[in-house]
Amino acid sequence: MKAWFSDSGQRVEVFIPSRRWFRPLMGRCCQACTPRSWDGFYHTRLSSLGFRSATWVTEEDTRYRGWLVRRICCVLAVGSWKVLTNTPGDLLERVCSNKRVQDVAASQACGCRGDSKFQQQCKEKVLGILAGIQAPLCLPMLRLCCWALLRFLSCLFFSVQLHRGQLDMVLRAVRRKPGVPLVFLSTHKSQLDGLLLSFLLFSQGLGVPRVTVGNLTCSPRLRALLGCLGAVFLPTRVEQALSDQDGELPVAVLASYVEEVLRSRQPLVVFLEEPSAPWHLSGPARAWLAPLYRAVRDGAVPDILLVPVGIAYDRTPDRFCRDGAEPSAQPLGLRACLWAACRALCRCFGCARVDLAQPFSLQEFVAKSLICQSSMGKPLEELLPTILGMLSSQPDYSRADGPEHRMTTSSEAEEEMMVTKLGLHALSDAIACSAVTAVGITSALLLHKHRKCVRLSQLMADFAWLLEETLLRQHDVSFSGQLRALVLHSLAMLRAHLTLYHLAPLGDVLVVVKDSAETQWELSCHSTQIVPIFASEAVGACAIRALLLELLPFVGEAPCPSSITFSEDELHHKILTLLQLLPPSLLGLKPCQPLDCQSQDILDKLTLCGLLEAEEEGERYLCDVSSRRCRTPHWTNLDFSDSDTDSDDNHCKRCFRICEPKDSPGFLLFFCHLLSPVLATYVRAVAFLEQHSWPQPAMCARALQQFLAEENGLEHPMWSLVLSTLQSFKNIGVLKERPSPSGPLLHLTQPFCSSEGRRKLRAFLEQFMQL
Repeated sequence: MKAWFSDSGQRVEVFIPSRRWFRPLMGRCCQACTPRSWDGFYHTRLSSLGFRSATWVTEEDTRYRGWLVRRICCVLAVGSWKVLTNTPGDLLERVCSNKRVQDVAASQACGCRGDSKFQQQCKEKVLGILAGIQAPLCLPMLRLCCWALLRFLSCLFFSVQLHRGQLDMVLRAVRRKPGVPLVFLSTHKSQLDGLLLSFLLFSQGLGVPRVTVGNLTCSPRLRALLGCLGAVFLPTRVEQALSDQDGELPVAVLASYVEEVLRSRQPLVVFLEEPSAPWHLSGPARAWLAPLYRAVRDGAVPDILLVPVGIAYDRTPDRFCRDGAEPSAQPLGLRACLWAACRALCRCFGCARVDLAQPFSLQEFVAKSLICQSSMGKPLEELLPTILGMLSSQPDYSRADGPEHRMTTSSEAEEEMMVTKLGLHALSDAIACSAVTAVGITSALLLHKHRKCVRLSQLMADFAWLLEETLLRQHDVSFSGQLRALVLHSLAMLRAHLTLYHLAPLGDVLVVVKDSAETQWELSCHSTQIVPIFASEAVGACAIRALLLELLPFVGEAPCPSSITFSEDELHHKILTLLQLLPPSLLGLKPCQPLDCQSQDILDKLTLCGLLEAEEEGERYLCDVSSRRCRTPHWTNLDFSDSDTDSDDNHCKRCFRICEPKDSPGFLLFFCHLLSPVLATYVRAVAFLEQHSWPQPAMCARALQQFLAEENGLEHPMWSLVLSTLQSFKNIGVLKERPSPSGPLLHLTQPFCSSEGRRKLRAFLEQFMQL
């Protein structure tokens, strides 16, 4: 962008578009786990079909034309939407005749299976559980609520964008596999998501979906209304029922009901996360994914088409409970929902965007995963020796990390492993296909690059730079238009946390960020959108920062970073250490990709973006621990023959020098700051480890949240960071669970019971932080 003043005194701005600014092809499924779906359910021309707003209804959406039609087109359009399938009328008889339901009921009735009294009691129990799960659709109420929701969404958002090519891709998959049910696996940003997706799928010809409800507690009236609109609920305490004999019947009824929904080919919407805990596979999601896996494994349905869904808001609609707050003891009522809707109409939430990723086959995913499971290597070495400064042998990074890769033999453990892997994989795909909003880009710049203040012209230049970097990494954005209008729109969405000053002599605007914990919390929530996009570069930048910190005691005064060279082994070691520390879901990484491949991919991305430069022949090295220098390019030493010998000693190790891209100043510091909120939470949680009594994991998470709230000055810190901290501490061996009569309890491992061990853990975490 260039600016100057014309002869008339007006400030003229000329925008020079980049030839690389194009909407990328996004939403492709995993080629390694589902290669046939990757080839079969996609066509390159689909990306050119453009967008449409689902809330913009005209007479072209009806079968009629004319003056009167243009005024009642919303009513005519909603009345013409088709309900393709519905719950079968004999649902109760089908569920009662299910073999698993009968076996569980017979085991609880001490074997009196053929008794007529037993059958009547069993039917009454099943009817009560089934009534708590679902209700028959009420078509008049459904169409009335869809019309009201159409008007409500039109007032709430400027537009609700949907890509025509993504919709056509899903419809092509349905036509190509007739009779195969559709299941949409979605991210969860707001309590409005369920109504929004139900409205979108119904209006776009995919039928009325059954939408799962997570941990939201509803009053009987609201529960009945949502059930008439297609909502389905988990039976009471179904997550704890797996180890309880009295709870086996609700689990069996739920599995049988899901099978009947799939057989009737009703679309099903499952939310993979909770609004207060993004990037974490929720307990209700696992409870809904388990019946899907069993249905394909047991042959109840031949296959299921899974469609990851990403949702993005410029400004997330107000949630019924604050992020990570304790749920209210009183259930959410219908009156509270109507009052929240009226309050929301008085505010502006910008635009909304829903993205549908490429469908993939569950049967293919399970078959491919079982093959990969049979060829797993030995477990990863823990990080404890590295944290405590102990020497250890070279760990094996030949496979992906996580609990789903542990060697198991029982069918229950195999089912749990497969459900976890499926949920994390679908969540990664849904996050990858989610579009980035203008508010997310602006928040990231204000939080990680311009923490105090910035001129509007500089903010616009940085916005254009970050936008181009986002598009180059094959991620789409949810906006279009002039650069100045986009930045001003995002500043208007954040106006409660900013102060703007007009600089009259310069004709510019000074944007000042308010110095408050609430502002930091709000910007951090919005900026999480770009973390999965630049997660690889952020991990690599933090690894470089840790290496520079280790080098400072040996060089005296701080040298110029461009004069420092690191070996490939040093970089790989630090990157792998950080990958083991952070949960893969937090970084948006594929759970099927081995850690050594992820490390190599990160190193390649750092080279491509210009932060690292491969050392040329004949140059001297300041910090190199490799045994030899590269005298030939790396690819010339690769063996392309059919030989089975694949030793690492057959090629030279590369060396890299730190560089600063000329067109991207401050690139390295920006990437280091991206993971600062996560790592800072980890460091603060080390002081929490000094507590001597460890309650149950859920209570421990609440206690950690309260501890962080007292330090940060926030009423409720981000719940997702609390869960990530506990998960990471358990993964690296700082915390361990032990069984007890009241459930699993957390306890500190022996090395960290002392203050010296906790000091080493804190120093290990702080080496990756950009202070």
